[in-house]
Amino acid sequence: MAHPEGHDTAAPPDEPSPAAFRLGYVPGATPAKWARTWQDRRPDRPLALVPVSAGDAADALRSGALDVALLRLPAVRDRLHVVALYEEVPVVVVGVEHVLAALEPDEEVDPADLADEVLLQPADDVLDWSSAGSGVPGREPVEQPATTALAIELVAAGVGVVVVPKSLARLHHRKDVTYRPVGGAPVAPVALAWPTGLEGDAARDADDFFGIVKGRTAQSSRGRDASAGTGSAGAGSARDGAAGSGTAGRGAAGGGRSAAPKRSAQADRQAAAARKAAARTPGSGGRKGQKGRRSR
Repeated sequence: MAHPEGHDTAAPPDEPSPAAFRLGYVPGATPAKWARTWQDRRPDRPLALVPVSAGDAADALRSGALDVALLRLPAVRDRLHVVALYEEVPVVVVGVEHVLAALEPDEEVDPADLADEVLLQPADDVLDWSSAGSGVPGREPVEQPATTALAIELVAAGVGVVVVPKSLARLHHRKDVTYRPVGGAPVAPVALAWPTGLEGDAARDADDFFGIVKGRTAQSSRGRDASAGTGSAGAGSARDGAAGSGTAGRGAAGGGRSAAPKRSAQADRQAAAARKAAARTPGSGGRKGQKGRRSR
């Protein structure tokens, strides 16, 4: 539409979309349930699910590429808050024709049963075999595969077996392989992590997501504190800051209530003193008479 003076009116600029809250997750982690809860509680902040390798998750948080992440332990915790969530059961993946496939699905395999097997350990292996008292079972292959996905392909081809967290066995499931739990193998801990030193909205967002993962309800007192607090150093400090503000507010209100009666009592005493003085003082003639008596 043309302006009356002949100038075109500019269309109002579009408001920028809010930046997405970036949740990283390593292979095997399942953040879908928590992501749905976030979308229900925080429609003001869209959530982006960002897949990240187990080896890169911690660095992605430190570099600012992610806001929070579901990662695997052990991990370098420098400049990160890390909260362990759960431990995954290790399983051995074997071909469907392997002798171990004859075991019941929940029947455990002893590490000693793998002594004669070629045990594949991919470069992205997330199991900490140094924590296993018996060490790594089996025989080493001529060459280790680069990824877990490739290792399972080699298992299907009959090259060897591989021990992985159960979620990874499910993630890379094939019709020609199966898996059984391994007793005595290292477990695979999964943790929630976010950077230290967060402030303001970033601290609030991290605290909100931490609350969702830990099962806080939307109406919980901690959830309300996190929503109201501005935070200073991280999700925990957001809660502490909100609690501190609440305490200070109550103290200020209490001081206000206690100060008002003191002012009222003082005013009452002044008024009473004035009334007594007025009662003792006669009219204007009396005052002149008193002055006359004092002069004598």
